[in-house]
Amino acid sequence: MNQSGDIEEARLDRAQASMAPVVERYDGALHRPSPGLALWRTAVADVQAGNSDDRPLYWARLKLQRILRGRGESMAHVEPQSRGLVRAPGDEAPGILLTGFDPFRLDADIGQSNPSGLAALMLDGTLVAGLRVRSAILPVRYADFDAGIVENTLGEHFAAGLDLAVTVSMGRDAFDLERFPGRRRSTTEPDNRGESGGGSTTDPLPPPDLEGPEFLEFSLPAESMMRVGGEWAVRDNREVRTLRGPRTVRSLADLRGEVAVSGSGGGYLSNEIAYRSLLLGKRLGVGFPIGHIHTPVVRGHEGAMEDAIIDQVRGLIEAALA
Repeated sequence: MNQSGDIEEARLDRAQASMAPVVERYDGALHRPSPGLALWRTAVADVQAGNSDDRPLYWARLKLQRILRGRGESMAHVEPQSRGLVRAPGDEAPGILLTGFDPFRLDADIGQSNPSGLAALMLDGTLVAGLRVRSAILPVRYADFDAGIVENTLGEHFAAGLDLAVTVSMGRDAFDLERFPGRRRSTTEPDNRGESGGGSTTDPLPPPDLEGPEFLEFSLPAESMMRVGGEWAVRDNREVRTLRGPRTVRSLADLRGEVAVSGSGGGYLSNEIAYRSLLLGKRLGVGFPIGHIHTPVVRGHEGAMEDAIIDQVRGLIEAALA
C-alpha cells in the first residue's frame, strides 16, 4: 500500500476547505495508540450510532498518512488496520464476510460518498440471520489489487470457513447481482491515484499474473435475493461483453471460447473483486455462496438514501442465507 505524497493525499486540502467537519470528525483517533485500529473502531461506532457517512474514515486515513509521512514513518501496518483488514487478537470468527470500497471519482465531486463502504461500517460486528459480520473497506487502486489485496484479505477467512462472502460496490440505478464476472480490465477510468488498468474495450487486458477462465459464475441464490423488497429492484445481471460484442448469457457454456471485455460487473475494480473472490473460492474448494452486489449510485452524499441502501443490503444478505 502506497504511503507517498500521492494524488489521494493531495486532495486533502481541497476536502478540508469544502467540508471541514467531515475531514476533522475523527481527528481525536489520529493520535491514539494503534491509530489504525482506533480509526476503524471509531468509524464503526460512529456509523452504527447514527452518522450514516463513510467519508470521515477515508479522509482521516489520508490525514494520518500525511502525519506519519512527516515523521518519516510508514503506513504499511497502519493502513490495513484502518480498513478492517487486520484486527486485534480475540475478535470473534465471522460467519459472513462483507467488503466495500472507498469513495471514488473525487475529482468530479470531492464530497462523494460510497454506500458500499458505509455498508461495511454499518454491518461490521453485527449479527445478520444469527451470524457475525466481518467487514473491510478496500482501496480503489489498481496497484493494491495487483499486489494481492483481495486474496490476502479473503484467503484466511475462506480457508477457515464461512457461511457467505459478499463483495459490494456502487454503480447502478438499482441493485445488480453480478452473475458473470470477467477476467480482464477494459475501462479507461482512472483509479483514486490517477492510474489506469491498462486495458480498453478494444484491447482488454488481464491483471498481472491473474490466471483463470475468461468468465466465472457466482454462487449466490439469486432467485431468493431478487424477492427482497425495498426502494430498488434487484436484478440478476447476465449482461457481459466479449470481443464479439455485448451478450445476455444463460450459462457459462454460452461463453465457451470467448474473450472477455467486461463481465457483468463491468471492466473496473468492482468486476475484478467479484472475479478474484470467485477464483479464490474455486481454488480453495469452498462450498459457501460467493458473489458481488452493485448498489444504486449516490450523488455526493445522501444520508437518507444511503440508509435505505444499507437496509436493502442487509435484506439481500439475509435472503442469501435463508
